[in-house]
Amino acid sequence: MVRMAMSTPKYVGTSAPTRTAPELLRGQGQYADDIKLGSPLYVAFHRSPVAFGQITSLDIEDAGKSEAVLAVHTGAHVAHLGALAVNQVIPLLHPLDYPILAKSRVESVGQPIAAVLADSPAQAMDAAELIFTNLDENDPTPLHKVAADSWTKGDTSIEFASAAHVVEVTLQHPRLAPNPMEPRTISVAYHAETDTVTAWHSTQTPHRSRSELARILNIAPDRIRVIATHVGGAFGMKGSIYPEEVFAVWAAFSHKRNVKWTATRSEEFLSATHGRGVRSTGRLTVDQNGKFLALEAHIDAPVGAWLPNSGLITAWNAGRLLPSGYKVDALNIETKATQKRVGPTGIYRGAGRPEANCLMERLVDKAAKALGRDPIDLRMQNLLSLDQLPHATATGNLLDSGDYPRALTMLRDQTAYDDLKTERDRRRALGELVGVGVCFYVEPSGSGWESARVTMNADGAVQVDSGSSSQGHERETAFAQIAADVLDVDLKQITVRCGDTGTCPEGIGALASRSTAIGGSAVIKACEDIRARRDHGERLPLTSEVRYENEGQAWGYGAYLVMLSICADTGTPSLEKIACVDDTGRIINPDLVKGQIQGGFAQGLGEALMEQVEFDEDGQLLTGSFMDYAMPRACDVPHLDMHTFETPSPLNALGAKGVGEAGTIGAPPAILNAAIDALSPLGVTDLNMPLTAHALWQAMQEAKQGPSS
Repeated sequence: MVRMAMSTPKYVGTSAPTRTAPELLRGQGQYADDIKLGSPLYVAFHRSPVAFGQITSLDIEDAGKSEAVLAVHTGAHVAHLGALAVNQVIPLLHPLDYPILAKSRVESVGQPIAAVLADSPAQAMDAAELIFTNLDENDPTPLHKVAADSWTKGDTSIEFASAAHVVEVTLQHPRLAPNPMEPRTISVAYHAETDTVTAWHSTQTPHRSRSELARILNIAPDRIRVIATHVGGAFGMKGSIYPEEVFAVWAAFSHKRNVKWTATRSEEFLSATHGRGVRSTGRLTVDQNGKFLALEAHIDAPVGAWLPNSGLITAWNAGRLLPSGYKVDALNIETKATQKRVGPTGIYRGAGRPEANCLMERLVDKAAKALGRDPIDLRMQNLLSLDQLPHATATGNLLDSGDYPRALTMLRDQTAYDDLKTERDRRRALGELVGVGVCFYVEPSGSGWESARVTMNADGAVQVDSGSSSQGHERETAFAQIAADVLDVDLKQITVRCGDTGTCPEGIGALASRSTAIGGSAVIKACEDIRARRDHGERLPLTSEVRYENEGQAWGYGAYLVMLSICADTGTPSLEKIACVDDTGRIINPDLVKGQIQGGFAQGLGEALMEQVEFDEDGQLLTGSFMDYAMPRACDVPHLDMHTFETPSPLNALGAKGVGEAGTIGAPPAILNAAIDALSPLGVTDLNMPLTAHALWQAMQEAKQGPSS
């Protein structure tokens, strides 16, 4: 049961005005590159032009003689530095190097080889262009299976041998560039009097940033303060420490100077972490009545030359989320992370959740087609029911709470689903290519701990300091609502700070849809402690600091519906209707929930319809700018009809579930299912994203030509 001690909430559950949006809209935000430092050194990197090469010579002489250049550094100068810690959620079979600057070889296009420190960004970049590297591209080192895991339940071979129907799906997810509005950036102020630094860092995890920097540089953590004031988007891309950022802090300590580095957009495409790119195959067997019997799945997730802290999360989630919220008696699931000679791959909004759900939802749709069943009816038959939750899965998860069939029932009712199918069939009879696609999804939020420190002063003013962070989430608003209700004070009396290791308690940060559920629960507990002490007569001011750990992951879930038409002449897809139903547990601020769903939906639409990072066979990036990499514009994102209901999670004090990744999880399979449904009269049974006009037109032509002889 939910343990949130709140009588009649005044603020929680309402759309209280956002706190940071007004100043951001007025252009008054403070981002890491906005920090003014006295006479800083600017960093520019000389990067590898090839995907692999042994460094036979490196000429930095001309760069070192350039105007206003203080120093040029190579891999030898930073070879003593440590490696980044990796979260080993699946067994690590082959650890990868973490070179700050390349040592004897390069293993991806864009890898930093040398770094220039100069008095201005232009002078640093000009000098970097004077560096010459001779690379021997012969005899590349072997690529490795970096990590792997598997889960089994029952004997799938028996079920497949006697099945009434077996359906198979192979999916290749496009590789995606997260592209936050603010690129990676770090401004490092060196304090000579204490031999310490303050780093304004565009990061999701300021405390992790500090601890990892300290460990890699082999110095005490209290010599580094990390501040993440405003962050212009992150989406998982800024959840780890990059070699370029480590170099900037090392350079500040080594030269005892202020240092700044901000990535160009080209550098973001080349050397920031990409997401997705997963290839998955699955087989599902069903009996003649539509019962799911067995599932086999194989996941192959790409990783680059080095592993970010969360680099194995995608492979882990893409396997362990199966079979979603469905009842399946026998399972055989294998996942692996495989090294590729491309840029680094890390977490991107959803991080394996979209990949798992998309595979399962394509299999379910294929099963419905094989059985001649309605896709929603077949899902309803096989979903875990209300009285079957909580449910322990074969992959070691606990699906905590909810009413899965209710999400589909609500979706059917709110969209007039049967009428949509009738309209689809009417238009098909007239020769139009129209499809309706649905999906169900699950979204686990993070586990673990988060911190909060709350102080209530004699005048009633309340200071909330959170170990979590915020980059557009409006955490400041939600946490203030929680504190105001528990302490029974006006919302205007609450001040919230986060993202500063100097003023806030140590915490994890904003990852995996975890911060409201766990960070908000920490705020509740600290406020409850203060309230209890007031009730027992303690005088203000009172301070309570809490390190709260949840009892397990809270699993959000929901359903999406898409009606889509395709131009028979050009293949251009048009999204005509999109609706979603989400159970995100206890809702603190409805407007913030809607914003998260809308933002995630826009990114899910991007994957489904247009976004894809492309490399040629030599590992050269072909989509290195917005001229080549398509991103959704405002006019590309249609209206989303949103509906919610609340089933509180019993596993955290707030009762909240994740919502930040819901749109990226639910939108792609619904859009994909709708597109395949639209082309099914032509005999199309499979498609891969992105569903560009060219890809759809080509599928139509191949279907018209029939199978090759």
